[in-house]
Formats: sequence, C-alpha cells, structure tokens
Amino acid sequence: MGFFTTYPASDGVFVLMTSCHVSNRMKKSVSLHPETYDAKTDMFVTLTAIAAALLAVLILAALVAGVAALFGASFVKVFRKGLWGLLLPPLMFLYGMFIGRNAYQVKEVTVTDPRLPESFEGYRMVQISDLHLASFRHRERSLEKAVEKIAALSPDMIVFTGDLVTSGPEEIAGFEPVLSSLKAPDGVYSVLGNHDYCVYRHWDSDSLRLEAVEKVVGMERSAGWSVLMNENVRVVRPSVSEAGGSDTLSVIGVENISGHSFFRSYGDLDRAMEGAAGFKVLLSHDPTHWRTAAAQYPDIALTLSGHTHAMQLSVFGWSPSSLMYKEYRGLYEKWGKDGANRLYVNIGLGETAIPARFGARPEITLVKFSGGNRTE
Repeated sequence: MGFFTTYPASDGVFVLMTSCHVSNRMKKSVSLHPETYDAKTDMFVTLTAIAAALLAVLILAALVAGVAALFGASFVKVFRKGLWGLLLPPLMFLYGMFIGRNAYQVKEVTVTDPRLPESFEGYRMVQISDLHLASFRHRERSLEKAVEKIAALSPDMIVFTGDLVTSGPEEIAGFEPVLSSLKAPDGVYSVLGNHDYCVYRHWDSDSLRLEAVEKVVGMERSAGWSVLMNENVRVVRPSVSEAGGSDTLSVIGVENISGHSFFRSYGDLDRAMEGAAGFKVLLSHDPTHWRTAAAQYPDIALTLSGHTHAMQLSVFGWSPSSLMYKEYRGLYEKWGKDGANRLYVNIGLGETAIPARFGARPEITLVKFSGGNRTE
C-alpha cells in the first residue's frame, strides 16, 4: 500500500506452488491503470506533502496570533515567533529519511492459545512485510542489516505478507542475494500485496502486466520462497502427548481480499482453507480482510497482515492511518465460541511515495507461540 491511501489499486495475481501461471479469474477481472509509479512521482508527492505541512504551519501560526491579538498581544510579533514552526516539516522529513527509515525495530509478540499443539510450544515465526524494494535502492546495506536482525532471531519459519515491489519486477534486480539469504528450518512463505500486481504504472497491454507479475512471483521462488496462492502448507511434528500421533500447524495464504472498494479483491478463502488442519495461521495482505475471515472461519487462530505502513507517520502514538483502518498496527483480538481470533498488522520495512518514516519505524515481528497453562 502507498502512503496516500486514496490511490486506487487492483489486487489479484497469484499462482499455485506447483506451477507458475496467472489465475484466470484475475485475467478476466483486472483492468489497467494509467498511474506511473516512479522516482518523479515520489519526488512530487514528497514536495507536495512538505508544502502542505508548511501551509498548515502558516495557518496555525496566523490563528494563534489572531487569538493572541484579541487579548492585546501584537499579532505581528506572535506570528513571527510562530514562523519558527516552518522548520518542523523539513526537519521531520530529513530525520525520517536518514534515520527513521533505517531504525529497524524488532517487535516480539507472544500468542497464547490452548489450541496450539504441544509439539509447537515455543514455535518462533518471523513476519516481515511491504519491502517495496525500490525504496532500498542506493541503501542496500540497510536491507542487509534487517536480514541480519532476522537471522539473529533464529526463527522456525519466516513469512512475508506482501508488497515486495512498488511498480514492477525490475526493482528486484540486484537484491536476489539478500532475499535468498532469508532462511528458516520450516521455510519462507509469502503472499502478494496490491503493489505486486504491477498496477501502478502504464502498460501497453494487460498481458505485459501479467508477465511482469509472473516475473515477480518467479523471482520470489528463485530466492527460495514459497508463494502461497489461495492454498496452504502444513508443518507436521510428532505428537508429544499421543504415541505415534502427529501435530499440525497450517499456514494459509490467500489472494488479496480488501474491505475497501478501491483495493480490488480476488482471493478465495474457501479454496485456501481446503485441507488445512491443526493450528491455523492466515497470511492476508490487507488487514480489512480479518473480520470477514474470522466470521467465516473462527478456527483461524491468527491472521498476519501488512499493507498500512501506519502511513509511515506516527506522532505521540497517533497515526493518520487510524482514520482509514480500524486495525492498522500491532495486535488485535476478538473472541468467539472457538476461542480467540487474533490479527497482527506489521507496518512494513520499506516505503512508498515519501522516502521517510517518522514515528513508524520499519518493523520485524517475532511471533512466539504458546499453549499457556495446559494443566488447567
């Protein structure tokens, strides 16, 4: 997802793990978009945002000076002092560009659920999201540091919840070694995000765009990632409590499903759930899918999403993302007859539109699973 959430987006190109092809449903449904998402676009959006912030400071300074004048103060003197506030937007941007977006944070989350099989007690799953590799051009070492942090967490599994690119597969060139270095004993699994469908640029034909999507998927697979396309993978371990038995953890990957009309939905959760067993974890790029998925399949214990970036901005704990999303950052839960159904929203590693993060540091999430006190 981009910094400005009003950009329209179309979602829905996925492939099966056993073959590289574009779904027929997507071919019939998707349309072209005229946007060209490139460096010039980013520069325009950045300058526009800074200009808007400066204008807001001017208006606020004038309002404060006007109120002060009503109580006998000099409008000019108060207004001039307020002009110091014009330094704030560019300083925030410079901080976010050179420091904020490189200040990786590891968020540790413990999911306690009695449905977790005992053999998966203490299981460690690392979630990353929204790399937007174009945003790492000319700062490749920064991404390498993030991967080093991931490796240091010793995860059993790594999952990526979409948006590897911003506009096209050429962004991946040169990053293949660092992507391939992401490894875990139980594998690396991913789903596509809305940007991975390459809709934010002009294509002479939709077939060319579909070829670009297949390249994105193919390059993920070449890196050793398993792209889950309306399907699931099952991790099986010998049972601790039952001799000769086995325990299962299912990771379900679904095509993008969104509750917002301008992010098109192509996912098939019913198809993705076929054969899923045991403890279930859903990978779904857009967090607005969670409430529907939880109602449809209350036995999904945890949904992992990304997409929001927390709009790359948070001031004193408040983010403008909260105006658009009920769930935009961190852990949420709802309770039903089958127990808790939880959602975790990772705010991503990369950026779109504005190459900066202020108060919304790039995130690596470590999810640790526990069954809690099983003696009760």
